[in-house]
Amino acid sequence: MAGSTFGEIFRITTWGESHGKGIGVVVDGCPAGLPLTEKDIQAFLDRRKPGQSLFTTQRREDDTAQIWSGVFEGKTTGCPISILIPNTDQRSRDYGAIMDIYRPGHADYTYDAKYGIRDYRGGGRSSGRETIGRVAAGAIASKLLKELGVTVRAYAQAIGPAKADPSRIDFSTMYDNPFYMPDPVAAQEAAEAAKAAIGSKDSMGGVVRCTVDGLPAGIGDPCFDKLDGLLAKAVMSIGAVKAVEIGDGIRVSETRGSQNNDSYTTVDGVPVKKTNHGGGI
Repeated sequence: MAGSTFGEIFRITTWGESHGKGIGVVVDGCPAGLPLTEKDIQAFLDRRKPGQSLFTTQRREDDTAQIWSGVFEGKTTGCPISILIPNTDQRSRDYGAIMDIYRPGHADYTYDAKYGIRDYRGGGRSSGRETIGRVAAGAIASKLLKELGVTVRAYAQAIGPAKADPSRIDFSTMYDNPFYMPDPVAAQEAAEAAKAAIGSKDSMGGVVRCTVDGLPAGIGDPCFDKLDGLLAKAVMSIGAVKAVEIGDGIRVSETRGSQNNDSYTTVDGVPVKKTNHGGGI
């Protein structure tokens, strides 16, 4: 199966199935000398861990990171970093009743069409549990980027009908609710809407907003490897994601170029944009 690797200089390859013995990732291209421990990775995995609230999958997993290679005496060696997260609560028997049924919104049918075989226990590689490897790799990338003065922040901007109000956003409260919404009022609205959906045996979608600060100009290439194209590919490869917007996104279709273009000025002799409709790209 191709398509499990992303990146060139900093390259990650995720592996494992939802109901296999474990999930993991191999990170290649991380420079030597970066301080790294399992605790650094665990902090990110703990935020993703299932079963922490009424509103997520009730599968119970410790999701404990184990670094198997690429780190010596608390620092990266420059060799491939291999990380394993064991599965401990597969409960494959729960899927016996639907082993011959194609579930809507899943890759069941396309797996059969492409390979002639599929892992019906939670979706195998197409399960959302595959993202554990991405989170573990992201923990390393985040630490490396901080060394370079680049920071990344993501949060839930909307859950169903509940939307964070920019005037109420307080990032110090973001981890005080299970939705990671930095607006306490919207978080409460999201909880009420989610409970109603659960009560009717339904679910809801949402919107995640991500900002990157400190990234220098010139990242990416002119054509097929544009930065926004690479970002969109990475995000769209997550099963539940159905749209990606950079900057003003689809709203630019309703404006003229004179309103949308980000013109330049200089600050201390450095070119900077007066506006950010393009989202920094």
